[in-house]
Amino acid sequence: MTRPGAGDDRALLCRDCLTQTPAEPAARCPRCGSPRIVALPGGVLTIAHIDCDAFYASIEKRDHPELNDHPVIVGGGGRRGVVSTCCYIARTFGVRSAMPMYQAAKLCPHAIVVPPDMAKYSVVGRQVRTLMEDLTPLVEPLSIDEAFLDLAGCENVHGEPAPVILARLAKRIEDEIGVTVSIGLSYCKFLAKFASELDKPRGYSVVGRAQAISLLAPLSVSRIWGVGAAGQARLNQAGLRLIGDIQALDEATMLRRVGAEGGRLWRLANGIDERRVTPERETKSISSETTFDTDSADVEHLTRTLLHHCERVAARLKKQRLACRSVTLKLRTADFRLRTRARSGFEPTQLATRLFPIARALLEGEMKSAPFRLLGVSTADFASAEAADQGDLADTGVVREKARERAIDSLREKFGAAAVIRGLAFKAGAPKRS
Repeated sequence: MTRPGAGDDRALLCRDCLTQTPAEPAARCPRCGSPRIVALPGGVLTIAHIDCDAFYASIEKRDHPELNDHPVIVGGGGRRGVVSTCCYIARTFGVRSAMPMYQAAKLCPHAIVVPPDMAKYSVVGRQVRTLMEDLTPLVEPLSIDEAFLDLAGCENVHGEPAPVILARLAKRIEDEIGVTVSIGLSYCKFLAKFASELDKPRGYSVVGRAQAISLLAPLSVSRIWGVGAAGQARLNQAGLRLIGDIQALDEATMLRRVGAEGGRLWRLANGIDERRVTPERETKSISSETTFDTDSADVEHLTRTLLHHCERVAARLKKQRLACRSVTLKLRTADFRLRTRARSGFEPTQLATRLFPIARALLEGEMKSAPFRLLGVSTADFASAEAADQGDLADTGVVREKARERAIDSLREKFGAAAVIRGLAFKAGAPKRS
């Protein structure tokens, strides 16, 4: 029996029974007959990317088995809403995440639409993360449903090489939590993430050093991490359409052609990625937003929506034990133009009563641009919760504000978000339309 990952040996791994056999041509596992076998190249590979398959939709199907054979879309918000995610049946009709709901309804009119339940999804995400952390402390989350893992040294702890550890983890997640994952295993983060996208759902793909260049060469430059539509257009204008076109250049030429970003793109195109898996990921922003069913210029409606988002952001700040020193108002006008206005430099806070007046003043200055199709609030420049809302001799009301907000939070946690509805006037009136 060949041990995967040892020297230059090659091996096959059955993802169902975890049998390892020499890499001889085979369509099925010789032990259990499963077709779910993966070829493991030689060399030590310890960087993995794990991505849950259609996460929100998978949880809904797990909890509602009657949905299993139906196309399911998780999203909502009326005609202006967007698709949060959809199951793989719905994807066969062309439905995709972030697609407007009205477009998804045209493509798949018989789909079952389920409103998102973020609290439930967060619980499941934490359960998956816990199983990952049972294997290694080096888990770097990218979102609620995906993460990088570094399994270097784990063979000594778990008594199995990284490929087998990962296959066992996938089975455990599916058996114990009821959702499936796709796994990419390689020697660096870029190729691990690339590999995890090759065989969804329930995928397991491995990219070794010897394969990397030839595997990437025929692919579009859009497959390089961080290259979006605008980046692809710029590269195409420079005569670079395939990753192989970049590989054919030296790094200095790439820098001359596309500027400072050229070095990063050249390295990734050549399978070079020295970033390490780092367990701590700094929170950059905490936000909440709404896309309206119809464009709104109604001052009271906009202000109430703004208050709702300030309360949601405040709750998230408290949950993550953070305080913010910056607030940004996000607006999208009827002609789809995005407007952002920010204020920063104030004392750290995690109180809705402090966030709302700041955001409302920003809204007041933008009412001339109404109507709006989207309104949102985001916070940044974080400090620890201990630094929040200290007050001083000139700000003696903060103690009462904190006590009042704690009482409201407690009631909402016990009886639901609708248990307490605030009035609009914390201190000042609603913004006036200019």
